[in-house]
Amino acid sequence: MNRLALRLSPASLSPAPLCLLLALACGWLGFNLMQETLSQAAGSVVDWISLLTSRNSDDMTAAVVWYSMLPRMAMALMVGAGLGLAGVLMQQVLRNPIAGPTTLGVASGAQLGLLAATLYAPGLLAFGGEWPALAGGVASLLLVVALSWRRRLAPVAVVLAGLVVNLYLGALSTVLILFNQEEFRGLLVWAAGSLAQNNWDDVLHLLPRLLVAAVVAGLLARPLRLLELDEANARSLGASVRQLRLLGLGVAVFITASAVSLVGIVGFVGLAAPAIVRLMGARSLIQRLLWAPVLGALLLLTTDLALLQVAGKLPAVIPTGAMTGLLGAPLLLWLIPRLALKGGPATPSAVGLHTRKVHAPRLLVRLLVLLLVSLAVALFVSRVPEGWSLEGLDQWSTISQWRLPRILAAMGAGALLALAGTAIQRITGNPMASPEVLGISSGTAIGLIVTIALMTSVSLPGLLLAGSLSAFATLMLLVLLNRRSGFQPERLLLTGIAITALFDPIRSMILANGDPRVQQMIAWMSGSTYYVDTFTGTIALLCAAIMVALTPLVARWLDLLPLGQDSARALGVGVSRVRLLLLALVSVLTAFATLIVGPLSFAGLLAPHLARMLGLSRALPHLLGAALIGATLMVAADWLGRQILFPQEIPAGLISALLGGAYFMWSLRRH
Repeated sequence: MNRLALRLSPASLSPAPLCLLLALACGWLGFNLMQETLSQAAGSVVDWISLLTSRNSDDMTAAVVWYSMLPRMAMALMVGAGLGLAGVLMQQVLRNPIAGPTTLGVASGAQLGLLAATLYAPGLLAFGGEWPALAGGVASLLLVVALSWRRRLAPVAVVLAGLVVNLYLGALSTVLILFNQEEFRGLLVWAAGSLAQNNWDDVLHLLPRLLVAAVVAGLLARPLRLLELDEANARSLGASVRQLRLLGLGVAVFITASAVSLVGIVGFVGLAAPAIVRLMGARSLIQRLLWAPVLGALLLLTTDLALLQVAGKLPAVIPTGAMTGLLGAPLLLWLIPRLALKGGPATPSAVGLHTRKVHAPRLLVRLLVLLLVSLAVALFVSRVPEGWSLEGLDQWSTISQWRLPRILAAMGAGALLALAGTAIQRITGNPMASPEVLGISSGTAIGLIVTIALMTSVSLPGLLLAGSLSAFATLMLLVLLNRRSGFQPERLLLTGIAITALFDPIRSMILANGDPRVQQMIAWMSGSTYYVDTFTGTIALLCAAIMVALTPLVARWLDLLPLGQDSARALGVGVSRVRLLLLALVSVLTAFATLIVGPLSFAGLLAPHLARMLGLSRALPHLLGAALIGATLMVAADWLGRQILFPQEIPAGLISALLGGAYFMWSLRRH
């Protein structure tokens, strides 16, 4: 039986009415688009047909329709159908209703493979872009399997690992784009999921591959139905479970790689189409294999045609893939609360209240010394063209102008994220929670980006207010979606990472719109401290110092909340009021830190973990130790980012994200 299922009442509906409605919408949108395009060249529908069938190369309007619009529609239908089919195969093989090319990181892996091949081995593209993409997709899927293998590929573990791998590979893609902006300038729109075509070549390239994959999927349909049973029963009926899984996943990854190599990442169609047809009554595998590709094709075509209708009225280009991701992430958020997950609410042991005893003051002093040493190294040790250099105080004027502001900002942001992460872990009883993993940092970033886009001039307090409000709204959404489950750790993580997935389409739109501020925005999103001045760095460190000084005021609450609501109330804590106050505080901490180091640093996850591993279990020493470790991590990340690829720089947030993401995946592997 499925270990992960949707809590939905049986449906007697059929996907046919929905598909018919979408087909009518496609017809109406396509007719309007044709009318708008051909109205100047032909007056009636008969004239349109005559103009198009003649394929007069001297008529630009007919050429635009024949070589751009029609191939684009065909590509939308094929990519949507392929991703819908890939999603059904992944869900069936993994027995997981929220598996898909996006949620398992396959699409991001395929994109990273293609970007790397374009940069480092362009000769491979002569054999077809799908092969480097296929290698990247297979590598990402193997990583997901490795991370969830110890839990016997439990559906929740697979999806959680896939979403984390998706974030991690996205960070690696950002590194490539940062250092090769000129080479990838033309690929930014493609990477966001562009269906634009200028001939029929890509359509004819993709069509036979999809036909072969569809035939193989049809041949596998009956054997794959046995995977709905447990492994023992499937084997007793003569099925080779391992071979079926490999074949099913192989076909799904091949379809995804073929689509990504031509149009980039088209978000969530592979999740939405199978999920919707299941909700509409297509329960059997055969029904889903038939209806999901149809619905996926119509969903993508409808979205693309709707965007083309309003493209001239929008201030920037919106790639179709980014729009489907923006529409699909809410679907994932809607599905997660309806998942039947095993396990109960978080327990006190989940946040490590029972760890080895240490002398907390002595350990905190050592952490402070470590921070001071890292600060000295970051200030006075650097690489120069001749090798390593140790500067002295005689060069302080240069150091204080160029290095000190960045280091102060990194130190302050690291401490703030660590405090926020520690508070969230103790509030929710979830040791894997952090502002970055739960989507709070991404929610903050969305608020900041929208504010910057809508306002020509905005001050630091205005950005802080906008970021705090969006972070608080994200937290409230997390609470709303997880309150009934008692903040069950795995459900909370899935919800947070789904919220983070909302940020990717917006980032893709920004990268693709040609705004002159794109380069600075990319640097900020990747966590660069390059643009920080002395005032901002000083304010960041001062804010962190104030928050550290205020930790004794909330320490008692954070000691009692992990014990559970009933125990906390019995000891005199107003749980609802205290949680709301602490969540508001976390919002402000996350907003200010995100302003400095971007939304994906993972310092808020790594620092509390390291502090707990060192034995700091009580709330006050845990908070203080995490703050010192977070500050040290970000200072070290900023220094390493300046040295690793000298004279180029890797932003501190990306260095921290790569380290923290690796630690997160290692934690998933252990647990």
